[in-house]
Amino acid sequence: MLTQAILSAILLTSDKQKISYGHYEYGHKSVVIIAHGFFTSKESVLLKKLKDGLSDSYDIIMFDFRGHGRSSGLFSWTTYESHDLKAVIEHAKARYEIIGLIGFSLGAAISINVLPVTQGVDSFVAVSAPSDFDKIEYHFWKLNPEEDIFYNLGEGGKGKGIRPGPFWLKKQKPIEAVDKITVPVLYIHGDKDWVVGCNHSKKLYEKTAAKKKVAIIKNGTHAEYLMRKNAQEVIGLIKDWFIQTLRRH
Repeated sequence: MLTQAILSAILLTSDKQKISYGHYEYGHKSVVIIAHGFFTSKESVLLKKLKDGLSDSYDIIMFDFRGHGRSSGLFSWTTYESHDLKAVIEHAKARYEIIGLIGFSLGAAISINVLPVTQGVDSFVAVSAPSDFDKIEYHFWKLNPEEDIFYNLGEGGKGKGIRPGPFWLKKQKPIEAVDKITVPVLYIHGDKDWVVGCNHSKKLYEKTAAKKKVAIIKNGTHAEYLMRKNAQEVIGLIKDWFIQTLRRH
């Protein structure tokens, strides 16, 4: 049985925001950073399920983007969150030589924008990544009753919430950054994603110049919700990808 040590602390970003993180140590030599999506946090039941599924092979760092969870500030809809992820990557680099990164939805978009300008990550998994914020399909009248409403009334509501900032700030488009990523990228997307259609991952995959793979989950939904009914498949894809690619290049 693995022995787990948890460090909960705060990182300060270059623009003076306080980013709350949890560092789960199992005695491994490599670490995986999990970057959550919109309206959730490191306390998400489903993201902790992913953490537990990877714990036999990797230490894990989970954190809250600004405006989420215990971090300070307001969420800027991907405009300034690059500072948050960069701070977490720098923290991981001080301890580990091998670093994997998993981003969900807007967390994946932020990751795609950060990777071309930040060293240290060796392999990346993008789950339900939007290619362009302005082309996200989600509208309030397209709510998924089971996952937007009923599941979140129970355990799914843990860690949910957001403190939103200005919506109109200029945003970098992942589709314009993805061809500059040099580390291997695995795209995972559900074909029943009601928030970000799987065509987004297909477009990102097509433009990716690095080693790449795309996996479309049959009947899969959005981002961390894939961990409800497709957890075994998703964890298997991530583990196989990291076995192949999580090393120095």
